[in-house]
Amino acid sequence: MTHETVIATWRQLLHPARSWVLFANGTCVILMDPAGDLVEQAKDLLREFGPVQAGTPAGDFTTIDLDDAPGWAVTSHHPDILTYVADDELDAGDDLTVGLFGRSKRDQDGHELHVVHVEDNRLS
Repeated sequence: MTHETVIATWRQLLHPARSWVLFANGTCVILMDPAGDLVEQAKDLLREFGPVQAGTPAGDFTTIDLDDAPGWAVTSHHPDILTYVADDELDAGDDLTVGLFGRSKRDQDGHELHVVHVEDNRLS
């Protein structure tokens, strides 16, 4: 799975007026009130809400089967942080396996904070 493929997938899934930032492992931070430096705004959110902490809401997730893309979106305890899991990343596609895999990708992104794309749709 390339970053270009994941970018195209998020563009397809998200409302075109939204600004968002994509991290290296597929985690997307949607910026509902984009202001200033979008990268820093997204990093701040993912630094706080990305890392998994067992036994806390940070470990919670929901798996969403996507109708418009091959794969799943995995939610987190923050409503604007989602992680994309492509259908070719896993052998099994049950909700628990997909959710745990997506959660681990979010955890990795929450620690590494490596941005690969910024979609800035603020009005000029």
